Amino acid sequence: MCAVVGVFNVRNASKVAYYALFAMQHRGQEATGITSSDGKRLYTKKSKGLVNDVFADESSFEFLNGSKAIGHNRYSTAGSSSLEDAQPIDAKYLLGEISIVHNGNLTNKDEIRKMLIKEGAIFQSDMDSENIIHLIARSQANTLEERIKEALSYIKGAYCLIIQSRTKMFVIRDKYGVRPFCLGEFENGGYIVASETCALDLVGAKYVRDINPGEMLIFKKGEEPESIQIYESNPRPCAFEYIYFARPDSVISGKNVYETRIKMGMELAKENPVDADIVLPVPDSGIAAALGYAKESGIPFENAIVRNHYVGRTFIEPIQEMRDLKVRLKLSPIKSIIEGKRVVIIDDSLVRGTTSKQIVKMLKDAGAKEVHFKLASPQIKHPCKYGIDTPSYEELISANLSDEEIREKIGADSLSFLSLDGLINSLGNDTKYSLVSFDGKYFIK
Repeated sequence: MCAVVGVFNVRNASKVAYYALFAMQHRGQEATGITSSDGKRLYTKKSKGLVNDVFADESSFEFLNGSKAIGHNRYSTAGSSSLEDAQPIDAKYLLGEISIVHNGNLTNKDEIRKMLIKEGAIFQSDMDSENIIHLIARSQANTLEERIKEALSYIKGAYCLIIQSRTKMFVIRDKYGVRPFCLGEFENGGYIVASETCALDLVGAKYVRDINPGEMLIFKKGEEPESIQIYESNPRPCAFEYIYFARPDSVISGKNVYETRIKMGMELAKENPVDADIVLPVPDSGIAAALGYAKESGIPFENAIVRNHYVGRTFIEPIQEMRDLKVRLKLSPIKSIIEGKRVVIIDDSLVRGTTSKQIVKMLKDAGAKEVHFKLASPQIKHPCKYGIDTPSYEELISANLSDEEIREKIGADSLSFLSLDGLINSLGNDTKYSLVSFDGKYFIK
């Protein structure tokens, strides 16, 4: 899961891209980067670290000159966490210079890489995204547009791509629209595309619409964006965006993320009632669902776990030892509210179980009489191949243990999950969703 942004025909485009990436820091914390263009050449700066650290001084933006820019926050689902795997990826080729950013995961990446290496390609990183730049460079087509279309004919998977040349910007979304992608416009002219609408809100752009699944947008100086429907649209937006990844103030496929999470909590309360004294969220992604659970159940909501906001997200960390430490660093209970109470604790999902076990222990150490753990999503039993960090069945606790075994393992007095039907009811029946983590029905082969 990553964040991408593209800014076109906007003064100080790199600074606008910076703020957009700052708004989407939750989508990736390993590395960040920006490529800008002044129409003559491309300028790139990227490094491991957070947006605010990598672009800490004004000299970064003096270097990243021009009215066009693309940017990326990295969260590794393919490749490693080395600097070589940071984006944007830029290169010189027959037609000039290009730079690429990518959010998603290519399911046939290994097959394509082997083909390219056999034909003489030399790779600089482990990223699936580098396949795309090689496919474009090796094409014999006369224009970049045709080369991109040819490259797309090879790749399969979930992808939101932004490809920048010195003068143009190409924006592509896979035909299933698995990952979110939206278009915005500035009052004084110019455009922005981004993974989430929260980025548009921060930089003062007006939301225009979502980029359609299977669509390519081409941005040229002095012209309206040209839209080409490359593939027939077959929307399957990822349910996990609503459950966990997206910022609560973002709107995805016309649905506000916060309101959707409230509905998940309400559905959870209908399906899994319990006698308790207070409802607590696991901050921050469990807050909306906990509010929904409290509203539906009538049990008072208390925000009695304090989060240290100077510690990053735990699920998004690539190394298990780092996750374990950060749980202890970032969550602290308010003992006076919890002591002697029967507690319902609401989290968005259960992946590995490490965090949940520590939270239950923390609540019982704070004097909770009972701890009832409720998850506002179904059991995650299958690895996602479309851009979420669940690479193997061995890492997924629900793929290996029954609900009762999990309850015993984490030490809760009860454990329950939102049903798949309950999740779909919360999301709405107006479209199909990517539910592969829950049902294992992989629709991109």
